[in-house]
Amino acid sequence: MQSIAKSAKPKYLIDEKGNKKGIVLNFREYNKILELIEDLEDSNDLLRAEREATSFIPYDKFRKTWLKN
Repeated sequence: MQSIAKSAKPKYLIDEKGNKKGIVLNFREYNKILELIEDLEDSNDLLRAEREATSFIPYDKFRKTWLKN
């Protein structure tokens, strides 16, 4: 799978002096970037939860408790 950064073909919006002021992506590229951001946010949330956890419950015990409710 090719990275988004290498496969994206942005078009730049420039001002009258030739300075880049914005980027136009096609809808597919935009959606790929949003998905990547969501995945990174989820990963960050998981790492934070692991760091801040005071204890862990084995999955089987959690599942049995959760299914009762």
